[in-house]
Amino acid sequence: MPKRILEGVVVSDKGDKTVVVVVQRTLLHPVMKKIVRLSKKYHAHDEANAFKEGDVARIRECAPKSKLKRWEVLSKDAPASAQ
Repeated sequence: MPKRILEGVVVSDKGDKTVVVVVQRTLLHPVMKKIVRLSKKYHAHDEANAFKEGDVARIRECAPKSKLKRWEVLSKDAPASAQ
């Protein structure tokens, strides 16, 4: 089964080898028929402590690394999607 990859903004890098990434998504409300923005925070493992607050990070599912961390950041020099 492929691992999910999400993209979001780092909102905290205070923990050692940990970043908190906010991922926003939009959906159509089933009753109101308006577009609604939802956001969710993910704790992700950052082995090199490379990401700082405000950076855009891509995170990937992984095996649990701690109580909260089930995601890991992809390296900064990883190529973006082919354009």
